[in-house]
Amino acid sequence: MRELIAERISSRTTARPSGDFLLDPNLRREIAGKPMRPAAVLMPIVERPSAMTVLLTKRTDHLNAHAGQISFPGGCIEDHDEDAIATALRETEEEVGLDPSHVEVVGTLDEYHTGTGFAITPVVGFVRPGFTVRPDPFEVAEVFEVPFDFLMDPANHKRHRLTWKGREREYYAVPWEGYYIWGATAGMLVNLSKLIRE
Repeated sequence: MRELIAERISSRTTARPSGDFLLDPNLRREIAGKPMRPAAVLMPIVERPSAMTVLLTKRTDHLNAHAGQISFPGGCIEDHDEDAIATALRETEEEVGLDPSHVEVVGTLDEYHTGTGFAITPVVGFVRPGFTVRPDPFEVAEVFEVPFDFLMDPANHKRHRLTWKGREREYYAVPWEGYYIWGATAGMLVNLSKLIRE
């Protein structure tokens, strides 16, 4: 699977930004022409002996943005970051204590544009077991892993709706054992699944 993922990522010939707007055409009109803030996340695929997993975080409830949500570790690209990969690795180490030496980056997916104004570069990396997580208590309430095969199975990709800013929005969700993985995080997982199955 590692080789397949790396091959699919490296063989992409055109970049096609994706995001929340794909399920919500009204959102495309809302964000058209507006500046997007660049950000990056690490999609950490942990190579456990029994099966691969994906490492995710649950954000603390007191944060101003996305409180309590499930997310990949990551954040805004800073001026001192060399590129999106550097951002993803730096933010991951800051948020969960995962040393970059345990991560083998295989590439990036297309930018994911959110309704909140971020252009996120998903960085895909394989994580060697033996690491220790040290969550930042201010930002991260919990670090957990979900089976990779479950997250990549289209049967587990749900389309849900909510009312946001006075109108209905549609989004992806991948619920797993009491965790509600939704929004941009679910959307990026769906994109990776589609890329693998192409």
